[in-house]
Amino acid sequence: MSNVSNLVKSIQDIMRKDAGTYGDAQRLEQLGWMFFLKIFDDREKEMALLRDHYRSPLPAHLRWSAWATDAEGITGDALLDFVNNTLLPKLKALTGGGDKITTLIRTAFDDANNYMKNGTLMRQVINKINGIDFNATGDRHMFGDIYEKLLKDLQSAGNAGEFYTPRAVTDFIIDQIDPRIGESFLDPATGTGGFVTSLIRHLRTQAKTQADEQLIQECFAGVEKKHLPHILCLTNLLLHGIDVPSNIRHDNTLARPLRDWSPRERVDIVATNPPFGGMEEDGIESNYPAEFRTRETADLFLVLIMKILKPGGRAGLVLPDGTLFGEGVKTRIKEALLTECNLHTIVRLPNGVFAPYTSIRTNLLFFTKGTPTNEIWYYEHPYPPGAKSYNKGKPISLAEFDAEKAWWGKPDKHGHYSKREENERAWRVSIDQIKAGNFNLDLKNPHNSDEGPGDVEHLLPEYEKLLAQIAATRAALKQELHHALTATTGTPK
Repeated sequence: MSNVSNLVKSIQDIMRKDAGTYGDAQRLEQLGWMFFLKIFDDREKEMALLRDHYRSPLPAHLRWSAWATDAEGITGDALLDFVNNTLLPKLKALTGGGDKITTLIRTAFDDANNYMKNGTLMRQVINKINGIDFNATGDRHMFGDIYEKLLKDLQSAGNAGEFYTPRAVTDFIIDQIDPRIGESFLDPATGTGGFVTSLIRHLRTQAKTQADEQLIQECFAGVEKKHLPHILCLTNLLLHGIDVPSNIRHDNTLARPLRDWSPRERVDIVATNPPFGGMEEDGIESNYPAEFRTRETADLFLVLIMKILKPGGRAGLVLPDGTLFGEGVKTRIKEALLTECNLHTIVRLPNGVFAPYTSIRTNLLFFTKGTPTNEIWYYEHPYPPGAKSYNKGKPISLAEFDAEKAWWGKPDKHGHYSKREENERAWRVSIDQIKAGNFNLDLKNPHNSDEGPGDVEHLLPEYEKLLAQIAATRAALKQELHHALTATTGTPK
């Protein structure tokens, strides 16, 4: 099985030699659609054995086994010409009676690109991919672990980092929401599918029959706006044994007016990490009621989640500090959240969980729709012993959440966690205190004496000294600029 690990490393090494795949994002997008076709082809071989009259949705000459499996086959400029002018255009225009799998393939390739410019290197990559047998359980599991590492590389791939949520975070959120087989699930900002794959893992521990497995295949839905994470997500789900992941749509969830979501479409569970710090395009905010109009993506998703949960539905999501302390529209959104839902727990994560993509501090919010909030429990998640930050080599791990899990407890029939106890990491705040603070949820740990801004008598002189330094620096810059302009032109400007 280590052979699979070596194969993937050698694939990346080959791609680094190609001028077109110059960064992690390009390499991953290229590998995304190539892996998709190979995994799908292996799956079709299995289907052909299991079903007497299996018919592929792909024309024969487009199937991976027709053009890619012969190690001495088409290569160089001929291979580039086939991929650029036959394979990708025909997959983007695929027709076939509107069945789910045909639609899935067409949407998966809507915006697919071939970044490779050297057909000989492409042939080498294809031959390496053929060394993995996705029908062999060992190969598939090993590749699943490697694929997870590839997705993690997105965190350092510029803006693509927004599509990946650390697996420890998705697993923890899903475990605490505790979905059951038969419940419906939605991730409205799916990214590369981290929450959905955590859901599948969680539900499979409950599955006892083939009927249970069928429910798992169909219980989830997702929407992803951008092509790169969409195709990586579909490939991820194929790897996780989802036969036709057609319920992950390539679309912008927020482009649909809020009033158009019908009661029939409501779901039992939402878990998501909406993009934060981003702004939606002009006009998107007009899909939302006037009092909630904003172009900030994370805020709009929070409004959407309140709408699409069923009464009694449960949500867990990642939100930045800015949502917690923000005012104006943010205050109105938080007031609505605490009125319509029981926001029972906020886990405050330390810096660096999403580094290097962003250093913004984040929080995990857990709420249930249908009853108002009486109190909010906070839990401050510490760094592991001896660590002062997270990095690529030492990311956040699921084991770190053991303390939260031991403390968490079960809700009573009113949805309250009355058996929880305060400790150095955990504290609770009443709704009256939240209202008195104008719905500011950015509340610090009262048990941590090191935190806090300090007293006014000390801060005011410091602040005045800083203002004086700024004024002096500004005056000096103005003087230097004046001298420079005089020296250049001979006359003062």
